[in-house]
Amino acid sequence: MTLEWEQVIVDATDPVALGRWWAEALGWVVVSDAPDEYEIRPAPDRKPGLLFVPVPEGKTVKNRLHLDFRPADHRAEVHRLLSLGARYADIGQGEQTWATLWDPEGNEFCVLSDRVSDT
Repeated sequence: MTLEWEQVIVDATDPVALGRWWAEALGWVVVSDAPDEYEIRPAPDRKPGLLFVPVPEGKTVKNRLHLDFRPADHRAEVHRLLSLGARYADIGQGEQTWATLWDPEGNEFCVLSDRVSDT
């Protein structure tokens, strides 16, 4: 393969604040904390990362791309993310086994049902 997935770019009205929120939510490290390019990764040398860049306008419509996360404990993880400032999102999905949430700037992401243990 000739392509390596480097990062996902996230438009933000406040890249530093949103990047810090996601770093806390994911337990990732900050690799660049410049106001115009705030990047986090799972570890300093591990990819892909999330790169938060400034845009003048706020989010107005549903994302065309969003992140899904598979936790060990769905209920505990949703509670933790809500306590960090996430909000429930109703985007017309109805009753599901996952939770759709918004980050502080209104970007949708999903917390899926519990991971199945290999043991």
